[in-house]
Amino acid sequence: MQNQPFSLMIPYPGFRPSHVDNHIVRHLSDLEGQFSNQDAYKQMLEKKDVVLYEVYEIKRPEIAGEILMGISIVHPGKVGDEFFMTKGHFHTILDTAEMYYCLHGEGFMVMETPEGESAVEPLAPGKVLYVPPRWAHRSVCSSRQEDLVTFFAYPANAGHNYGTIEDKGIRKIIIERDKGIEIKDSPHFNEKPISNE
Repeated sequence: MQNQPFSLMIPYPGFRPSHVDNHIVRHLSDLEGQFSNQDAYKQMLEKKDVVLYEVYEIKRPEIAGEILMGISIVHPGKVGDEFFMTKGHFHTILDTAEMYYCLHGEGFMVMETPEGESAVEPLAPGKVLYVPPRWAHRSVCSSRQEDLVTFFAYPANAGHNYGTIEDKGIRKIIIERDKGIEIKDSPHFNEKPISNE
C-alpha cells in the first residue's frame, strides 16, 4: 500500500481500475434467499451459477482518516422478474456515509435505515449519490444489456455488515412487469433488530 499521493485510471470500456488490491466476484449462489421468487432462483442456479456482480477495491489501512475506494459492476439480468443486485450492507460502524458516482448503465440504489425509513434513487451516468450514515444500501442493475458501473468511496475503517440483510432481507425490490420497471415492497422482508455481523 502506498503512503504517497497516487493516481489511477478507470478506462472506458471495461472500467477496471489500473490499480486493484482486491477483486471480489459474487455469484448467484452468494445471494441465496435474497430474491423474492425462490423457485425462479433455484431453477436458474441449477442451470448455471452466474456472476451477478464484481467489485474492484483500492484498499487503504482500515483506520480513521483513510478512504477506501473502488468500482462496482453489476451485470444485467433477472431472477424471475427481479433485477440482478448486490448483497447490500450496512456499515459495521453504522454512522458511516458512502459516496457513489455512476459511470455507466442504469439502475437503482435501494436504501433503508434500522428505524424503518427507506429510499430508492435511480442511477444513470453522471449521477452522484450520497448515502448518509445509518443507511444500508444495495445496487440494482436495470439495464437490459449493459453493466451498471459505479465508483464508490467511504471511510476505510467503516467495515461491512452483510448479516442483517442476509437475515431479514430489504424493504424494497426492483422488478420488471408488463407495465415496466416497478419499485415494490418486498414480500419476504422480516423486521428484526440490526445485528453486528
